[in-house]
Amino acid sequence: MKNNRGFSLLELLIVVAIILIIATIAIPSLLRSRQAANESAAVSNLRTINTAEVTYLSSAAGNYGTVADLVTAGLLDSRFSGTAVSGYSFGIVASLSDYTATAIPTSANSGRYAYFSLPDAVIRYSTLDTGCGGPGGHCYPGSMSGSPVQ
Repeated sequence: MKNNRGFSLLELLIVVAIILIIATIAIPSLLRSRQAANESAAVSNLRTINTAEVTYLSSAAGNYGTVADLVTAGLLDSRFSGTAVSGYSFGIVASLSDYTATAIPTSANSGRYAYFSLPDAVIRYSTLDTGCGGPGGHCYPGSMSGSPVQ
């Protein structure tokens, strides 16, 4: 009697098909989870920037600072002046007693919303618009009007 060991081609194809079905279900969920984590990190980092701005305000004669000013003063980590932190790039436009801190996703997969904060320290979001040439062919509303993050 012949003793065959191993799997037939049909058995291997069935196993590969099952693995592909599971991957098709799991990968979009994983991407959404990573996107939600990036968005939470962006909101948290904007809160950190707001705290740093208030601290800088008390030591800079009533003026707010840019990212470079806050890093130089030791109130922010130097990674904020680099490329991206958790899929978002951060920026601050400061003008004496006013500032706008922004968190913009580096790609369409990094986040669904751009976030911004003003001196009132309320973090708001802007929804994605298409066709403006930003990351992934998208842009964010220039008016920066959005609802507060809950």
